[in-house]
Amino acid sequence: MMHDVISLKNVTKTFGGHAVLNNFSAEIPLCGVTVFRGASGAGKTTLFRLLMGLEKPDSGEICGLEDKKPAVVFQEDRLLPWSTALENAATGSDESRAREALVRLGLGDNLCQLPRELSGGMNRRVAIARALAYGGDVLFLDEPFTGLDEENKKIAADAMREANIPILVITHDDAEADLFGAFCEIRID
Repeated sequence: MMHDVISLKNVTKTFGGHAVLNNFSAEIPLCGVTVFRGASGAGKTTLFRLLMGLEKPDSGEICGLEDKKPAVVFQEDRLLPWSTALENAATGSDESRAREALVRLGLGDNLCQLPRELSGGMNRRVAIARALAYGGDVLFLDEPFTGLDEENKKIAADAMREANIPILVITHDDAEADLFGAFCEIRID
């Protein structure tokens, strides 16, 4: 069975004269889970920003995401401090989907709390709920389990897999990658 792919051909991106990605080429399957690995500063987050269209490559070509809507969990939670957990999770979607995602992630009793009233791990789960509630075509996860204990990592990974969309994840942790089950791995050096 043939699946769609994201094709990167000779992609280069520089910042301040420093090439973060230099003639990078890869084919990323648009099915299942793909884990991106590499040393800090190797360009993993930059690659995600390019794939999501937040940055443009200096040269090269990226194909395969033209009609895809990305759902994103950034390295930072990026929550609105004046909005409740439910309002934050509903950003870009609706309260019904947001409520469902928050309950799935164990935050059903915290819907009306502000970010400052929640722990770091709870805020992380609100950020994950927002991405799940959004309903994108591809789920981009940049170090998604920061601040989560082992039980909540498993719950979050299960919820993300159940979204049944392609997952692209950056993680340095083998155990976190294993939470997704079978996956394809792409190295960025």
